[in-house]
Amino acid sequence: MRILIVGASGAIGIRLTRQLAGQGHQVTGTCRAGAKEGKIRAAGAAPLVLDVLDAAATRTAVARVRPDALVYQATALAGMRFGRSLDKTFAPTNQLRTAGADNVIAAAREAGVRKLIAQSFAPYRYASAAPVASEDDPLLAGPPASAARTFAAMAHLDRVVTASGGIALRYGGFYGEPDQMTTAVARGRYPLIGEGGGMMSFIHLHDAAAATVLALDADGPAIYNVTDDEPAPMREWLPALAAALGARPPRHIPLWTGRLIMGAGLDMLTQACGAANAKVKKELGFSLRYPTWRAGFQTIGA
Repeated sequence: MRILIVGASGAIGIRLTRQLAGQGHQVTGTCRAGAKEGKIRAAGAAPLVLDVLDAAATRTAVARVRPDALVYQATALAGMRFGRSLDKTFAPTNQLRTAGADNVIAAAREAGVRKLIAQSFAPYRYASAAPVASEDDPLLAGPPASAARTFAAMAHLDRVVTASGGIALRYGGFYGEPDQMTTAVARGRYPLIGEGGGMMSFIHLHDAAAATVLALDADGPAIYNVTDDEPAPMREWLPALAAALGARPPRHIPLWTGRLIMGAGLDMLTQACGAANAKVKKELGFSLRYPTWRAGFQTIGA
């Protein structure tokens, strides 16, 4: 297949590029900066500098590549710093999930692209009293005001992708290489809040890419949670991550202190449910290299 990966230099994008090129597909990968072209070329793809917020440039690029499939992995997560407002933290990524997604989908439709797959997100989004939610469970209707635009952007992406007959992959929390979270944990700056009961679903970067490869053979429209087999509360996974990084156990702070630090967003973190992966395993035949974060955390930085 001719495959266009938008955001090919990112954490998942570069792994996806290697896996697809290794299978013999003709891959073109985009990046926003020319300095990343060499990274994409080394992974086996033809690099293409593209800003998807430029609608005309996006139409021209997609028409020139004429892909059979387009995989949308564009985010702006590198180097970001978390604060009390998720909307401020994720503002550039929210643009990519709304205006960027709209531009890419319009260009794909105009060029007659047959398959569309896009990166979405699962953690913290489901409104379920159960510890683990499926794709059929309702999403959180009232996110904190400081995260409202971020949740709306994710919902927009899911909606426009599936409305176009595509597949939205709601990945779990990524891990597999050093990032902002692991840096904070390693430095003792990621505390355990309250009872640490909020659930988190993870996915190793290798497995996220592997599931995306499988989605190329699936029919849309569809939404899949791409997560590992063990959603877990913070009180379990956070100390395990610290140990894997060789860091001290996380310090514990009470809920009231956490609320001073995080504001209204704390409830989202401490009351979240996990995301089930039964659908992606059944329908796509997804098999995990790292079925649980317990083993996968040991690979960070390896």
